[in-house]
Amino acid sequence: MHAPHFWEWQGGSRSFPALLLSPFSWLYAAIGRMRLRRHPWAAPVPVLCCGNLTVGGTGKTTVALDLGRRLVARNRRVAFLTRGYGGNLRQVARVQAGRHTARDVGDEALLLAALAPCYVGADRAQAARLAIADGADCLIMDDGLQNPGLRRDVSLVVVDGYQGFGNGCVLPAGPLREPVSSGLSRAQAILMIGEDRTGLLHGLPPALPCHCATLQQNEATLPLHCPVVAFAGIGRPSKFFDGLRQSGVDVRQAVAFADHHPYHPAELAQLLKTAHDMKARLVTTPKDFVRLPPDFQARVTPVGVSLRWSDPQVPERLLETWLGKSGQ
Repeated sequence: MHAPHFWEWQGGSRSFPALLLSPFSWLYAAIGRMRLRRHPWAAPVPVLCCGNLTVGGTGKTTVALDLGRRLVARNRRVAFLTRGYGGNLRQVARVQAGRHTARDVGDEALLLAALAPCYVGADRAQAARLAIADGADCLIMDDGLQNPGLRRDVSLVVVDGYQGFGNGCVLPAGPLREPVSSGLSRAQAILMIGEDRTGLLHGLPPALPCHCATLQQNEATLPLHCPVVAFAGIGRPSKFFDGLRQSGVDVRQAVAFADHHPYHPAELAQLLKTAHDMKARLVTTPKDFVRLPPDFQARVTPVGVSLRWSDPQVPERLLETWLGKSGQ
């Protein structure tokens, strides 16, 4: 699904489609408030949530991976919890390399599982119990700020600086999963990724810590000496394409797909033809790469990103606060 244009930030004004859909937004928000009244299960280990207030990609998985790597370096037995969006698996399960594919558990789960044990399922409390039974001593939720099943010790709201909170409306009139005031009331900090294009920082609660970071292309995987055809099916494909260009990559053509797009043979054949005609290499994101058939992966170069915090001490302090809250 591609987000409609009227969801975008428009300088504080709201378009006619957004106003027309407002009654449905009120209903969606009311249902969300009712869900959040459930009493969550309190895990015996610390739980950190990397969530957001909008639909679409903000960089939550990249943040979860960054914090996960830091915990692994501390010799913590971290486990990831995620819904497994885009996967067909309905029961809670631990992701197993070689057995599960992106069609089973979603693309994000495969990326997380490459670093540490990852558990998929809509029931986060059940997933947490399974992870703890397997030996996890701390849990990172990739998404789940609006999930009422598991209590969180620290919630970090991740925001895409380019999009902010969009037009400020709740689904379907806008991209918000819940009203901003409601979501931020349950957060302990905000992490904005990229430039604050919408001026969001000026309207945040003064007592809520806000940190900043940027995404940096992994230099080791950048194809700098040949033209490329880039394709991506993520929340905002232009973010990937712009990052390549800013890193000096010669992007001859950029092909955007919807978030979590399942690639069909005809589309892959067209991508190959385009790259052949332009004498270019195919490049994509790691999230897209794991959704490709194995035989096609051999013809594509995945280019990942890493998180660069404006203040390198912030993530370590965040982890210390999180672990300290739970006494661990």
